[in-house]
Amino acid sequence: MLIGMIRGFLLSCGLVALLVSAHAETCPLPGQHGAMRVTLYFGRDRLGLVPVSNAEWRDFAAAVLTRDFPDGFTVTDGVGQWRDPGSGRIVREGTKIVDVVVDGVGLAGKIEDVRGVYEKRFRQESVGVVSEGVCAVL
Repeated sequence: MLIGMIRGFLLSCGLVALLVSAHAETCPLPGQHGAMRVTLYFGRDRLGLVPVSNAEWRDFAAAVLTRDFPDGFTVTDGVGQWRDPGSGRIVREGTKIVDVVVDGVGLAGKIEDVRGVYEKRFRQESVGVVSEGVCAVL
């Protein structure tokens, strides 16, 4: 949770623009420019309920991910593992992994919107997020 708060603060302070600009100057291939790659990890288990179904995921992706990332994203199925901070128990669950490569404009707000909707709709404690500056052809 602390990492998410720090990331949100840094993103809101314009770090995204800095990273994108820095990568733009060092992109090795013709046509590439600086961009941000964001990977989101959506756990599918719900406390006391059945896991998020494929139909529920498709509806979420169509309504929320497509709205915030209309230029495209990639979804991969995975199995995640994490330690429950309350019980110390190891938890394994089905996971949807979403990769988005964007220019960074308005990125922090879009990521927080997607995370917030998923967490509320599917009773999740958190949606994992990893971001990095990359070179891309968009």
